[in-house]
Amino acid sequence: MSDDSMINPELVIDHKFPETTYTYNERDVAVYALGIGACSTDALDDKELKYVYHEDGQQSIQVLPTFAAIFSIGLINNLEQLPGFMFDPRLLLHGQQYIEICKPLPSNCSMRNKASIVGLHDKGKAAILEFEVLSYEKETGELLSMNRTTVYLRGAGGFSKSSPPYSFSKYPKDQTASKTPKTPPFVVHEERIQPSQALLYRLSGDYNPLHADPNIAEVAGFSRPILHGLCTMGFTVRAIIRTICNGDASLVKAISGRFLLHVYPGETLIIEMWPQGSRVLYQTKVKERNRAVLAGFVDLNCSRTSAL
Repeated sequence: MSDDSMINPELVIDHKFPETTYTYNERDVAVYALGIGACSTDALDDKELKYVYHEDGQQSIQVLPTFAAIFSIGLINNLEQLPGFMFDPRLLLHGQQYIEICKPLPSNCSMRNKASIVGLHDKGKAAILEFEVLSYEKETGELLSMNRTTVYLRGAGGFSKSSPPYSFSKYPKDQTASKTPKTPPFVVHEERIQPSQALLYRLSGDYNPLHADPNIAEVAGFSRPILHGLCTMGFTVRAIIRTICNGDASLVKAISGRFLLHVYPGETLIIEMWPQGSRVLYQTKVKERNRAVLAGFVDLNCSRTSAL
């Protein structure tokens, strides 16, 4: 590690996070669904009312699969407490998110979260950190979901002792990578984000002021507060469920997304989809700037997709 480095890689990758608990209820599930745009254009939407209301006598509201992403938010907000790891939190960018849904998420749950560092890379002017969170139902011990998060830390690189630059990964082969097809999309979904969407989404636990405070956004290089990347992912996966899955959220098995560019609340998302067997490739663009902001895939349960 160089004298002016802010990261000690040995301390970082060997760190053992304490197990944490997390409890949520139906109110949290409904607030999250509203935070990613459910029923935003039609309060009577027959494909989405079930995420916020006990429709047709159902015993509990249904949980959107991207709700699992908020199980790892607490760790992102506490990375500054990681030993041997110093960075400016205002310069943190969310790079990638990969989620596996191991069983349908209940509408009320107490869980245990086990976190670990699974990657650290020196990119010169920046560092890339990867961590994984396994979430278990507290009562049964069953694995509910896995989150693998990649964050890009501007200004935190240059910590390598020698050449080539330091690079560690628990998963040498990236199984979450995908390439956007050049052929016309099979389905295109367009949806406008409400100007207050980031203020609503933050109620699900991501209180980073970058998404609410104009002064913080300016320091980070943005003209105004930006939308949470995971909110953009939520909009995207919800659109895939609505169109490709005919409203059946239980079909979703895994989700992968690379955050390419920021989104401003009030802009319009254009979500392009390419079904390829049990995998749906997607790309999300901002209509007003004609720029891609998110790309990845959604894997569906093979045993049930044949009925679609």
